[in-house]
Amino acid sequence: MRLERLGRYEIIEELGRGAMGVVYKARDPLIDRTVAIKTVALDLSPEESEAFMHRFYSEAKAAGRLNHSNIVTIHDVGESNGVAHIAMEFLQGRSLREILDSGVVLPPEKIADIVAQVADGLAFAHENGIVHRDIKPANIMVLDSGRVKIMDFGIAHLPTGSRTWAGTLVGSPKYMAPERIAGRPVDGRADIFSLGAVLYEMLTGCPPFQGDNLETLLDEVISKTPAPPRSRNRALPFAFDYVVAKSMAKRPDDRYPDASAMASAVRNFHDPRPPPFVPEELLPSAHSPVAGAAASPDDAAEFEAPVRINSPQRRRLAVFGGTAALVVLAGAALVSWRTSNAPPPPTREGDAAAPAKKLVGADPGAPDVRDDETEAAERATPAVAVASSPPAAEVRPTAVATPTARVGLAVAPWGEIYVDGKRKGVAPPLTEIRLAPGKHTVEIRNTSFPSYAQSIDLAANGSLKIRHKFQ
Repeated sequence: MRLERLGRYEIIEELGRGAMGVVYKARDPLIDRTVAIKTVALDLSPEESEAFMHRFYSEAKAAGRLNHSNIVTIHDVGESNGVAHIAMEFLQGRSLREILDSGVVLPPEKIADIVAQVADGLAFAHENGIVHRDIKPANIMVLDSGRVKIMDFGIAHLPTGSRTWAGTLVGSPKYMAPERIAGRPVDGRADIFSLGAVLYEMLTGCPPFQGDNLETLLDEVISKTPAPPRSRNRALPFAFDYVVAKSMAKRPDDRYPDASAMASAVRNFHDPRPPPFVPEELLPSAHSPVAGAAASPDDAAEFEAPVRINSPQRRRLAVFGGTAALVVLAGAALVSWRTSNAPPPPTREGDAAAPAKKLVGADPGAPDVRDDETEAAERATPAVAVASSPPAAEVRPTAVATPTARVGLAVAPWGEIYVDGKRKGVAPPLTEIRLAPGKHTVEIRNTSFPSYAQSIDLAANGSLKIRHKFQ
């Protein structure tokens, strides 16, 4: 039987059906306004029904306060003949799910625009203390005007049956954050993870996690790091690899701190600069425990993923390291000035002049990471000349600095430089490294391409240039 009225609303037509209920196009006779009515199907006991309606009104009331251009406006909530419903603004457009299912390939600019608008809406909601918990393509509406709206705030995560009410996960597992699967408390960073998963599907045409069954799927969400988007589509700007990895980090602390930061990163996907990296030893472990739907909060506390990111703690380490380097250079400059302005020490005939101390890093082309051979040579080199020669019986040979060779680097678009298995930095900005004479293996890594390796044989004080372009 066709439904003609729901509360005071006059039903015009059915727009669609989903797991939660039916969506209708309706008319509000009080103000002659077209609205969308979403019903919430209930399969609850009387006790559960009362608790549900209390939570339903509470959630919908909170969502109704979200007045933002990227969030669907909620007009009214109610219950009629045992059917809970929510009235919201009627939108002309298509859901992102419909767009993706149609086979349309969206250009990077359009993808970035959609994701950035969703992130803007999430940032506003999070600032007002509301987490969506079910960001997925079906809950993202792209209007004919190009405006993007987030749907189902306030009811996306409401349980609608006895099993879900008892504690089973509510949401879409393909886009669900690991902490939700483990039953841990969530905040806005769970929405950031879900939006990262949506971005991944928009870029590659497939979800990041595709288990054959629910248990396998949940295991993948917890333990698997998806292949970078560019491994599936080389035409994508490499910045998307970093945005996806950052937003989908297994640990919430490793993700973007808020949705505004993610929106900014997505909008700047054309930035040619390489993303920030940290030394290999500071990266999270690549060995994460595999847990299923029954994972405990204690299991979730151990989640780690091999994502190259900069946490606040690592940034503090970087600042401390940079400050220490400045202090050392300043002290060396002061010693050099005092030495150059002091009267020369008396020398005896036949004495040899002491070798001058060279400051590593004074050369603008010097590498940002010094290798072990150079540091050992510097420690062995005397800092100042001796005033006189020691007695003949105590004469010791003067340490001589080990000669080094220069290796120039020209890498596009960027690459991590490893020499004999040791990380030296990222090029660019790194343009040159200094190595001890002899044979070395130089490897250049980029997360989107197979690594490149080259064997070199360096002569003392020699130089060579390594050029490589990832394609």
